[in-house]
Amino acid sequence: MTAAKPYLTGHYTPVTDEVTATGLTVEGSLPPELDGRLIRNGHNPQPGVTPAHWFKGSGMVHGIRLREGRAEWYRNRWVHTPALDGAPYMTDKGPDLTASTAGTHVIEHAGRLLALCEANLPFELTADLETVGAYDFGGTLRGAMTAHPKEDPVTGELHFFGSSPFPPFLTYYVADAKGEIVHSAEIPRATASLKHDFALTRGHVVFIEGNVTFDPAEHSGIPYGWSDTQPSRIGVMPRGVDGARQIRWFSIEPGNLLHAANAYEDGQGRIVLEGPTVDREGFQLSWNWWVGAPGRGTEPGARSYTRRWVVDMAAGTVDEQIIDDLSVEFPTLNEAYLGAEHRYQYAVSFPDEAGFGGYGIVKYDRTTGARRIHQVGDARMPSEAVFVPAAGATREDDGYLLTVTSDLKQDSSQLLVLDAAGLDRVATVHLPRRVTAGIHGSWIPDSALDAPKG
Repeated sequence: MTAAKPYLTGHYTPVTDEVTATGLTVEGSLPPELDGRLIRNGHNPQPGVTPAHWFKGSGMVHGIRLREGRAEWYRNRWVHTPALDGAPYMTDKGPDLTASTAGTHVIEHAGRLLALCEANLPFELTADLETVGAYDFGGTLRGAMTAHPKEDPVTGELHFFGSSPFPPFLTYYVADAKGEIVHSAEIPRATASLKHDFALTRGHVVFIEGNVTFDPAEHSGIPYGWSDTQPSRIGVMPRGVDGARQIRWFSIEPGNLLHAANAYEDGQGRIVLEGPTVDREGFQLSWNWWVGAPGRGTEPGARSYTRRWVVDMAAGTVDEQIIDDLSVEFPTLNEAYLGAEHRYQYAVSFPDEAGFGGYGIVKYDRTTGARRIHQVGDARMPSEAVFVPAAGATREDDGYLLTVTSDLKQDSSQLLVLDAAGLDRVATVHLPRRVTAGIHGSWIPDSALDAPKG
């Protein structure tokens, strides 16, 4: 029964149709520099469809267009892939990389808007969120693409990878600022460990392999599970055409990381990496929720704690520690600092496994160790907080955080615009419907979509 699946209830209850609304009501004043679209992706199965796993639900993008202090429109659209019409991922000829849920993330690069799912090719969308079709970088991408590519804020290059449970387990790619793949390499000594995200520094690429790995006995449709025998490791690879041959793997404590907050080289040349992680029990509790298994399960993020790794390349050692006891997920930052040492990072807080605490937007000051939380209110859940810089910004946190709330009491949603410095509310945009709790999204300035496509 649908009611037994936690990912189809409460904040995650799917919407049943596609709508467009214009002239949205705004409380407060929208900053004029917010000239573009907030687009957020997530899993939203069609009416009558009950997927066996949260991740198997079809992707739906929700967009909010802001311009000149107005909220011009909201619209939501399913990403119309073959999988939406029932096409299977596995065929007698192998995987169909176009049979995607396309429901994990949405980004812009080189003027193209791409909906992503890590087991498939990207799907291109129009500026109005209609589906164009599968995109393979002009035939140069022949495998899957991660849902978490990284755009270098200095060069404009897009770094990404494709992973597989079968050799080659990991392939690394670089697309230039025009959107053309200019480099690819198979990564030596990678394993079938689940690699959902990675990190980029100014000089290195950082891969993370945790204890969650390919498990052909798992029949939920996502064939992965925890393995105590799977090594947990960090791979550090110099950027550049010969980097793959120089990769080094460093053992770390058991665990699993889905989302990296950031990585950088510190003043001593060490690699510093941070992100929320789960232990064995935490992963199993989340997995039970993801598949709707009988018994105890908790929402993703309920037992996920921020961890820091410091990799000393010269000494060949890794120092690691949990640096906060708050349950969080979906870390973000001012992406001008991606790959560089940053002071501030943001996340979504979750009730813990006992149900204590609430949903909120968290700001960490990594210099002082301070933590600030914007509580969104009873029965309300925020989405990942997307940072947008303010006009004329001079400080790292000069900007705004954009998050879409799901409000169960009012059966509604709002776009909250928060001041990134103090987490005070700047403006609220009232949306025409409750938006299903989702996963990742991006702020796409109009100037990016107006640029010629690569």
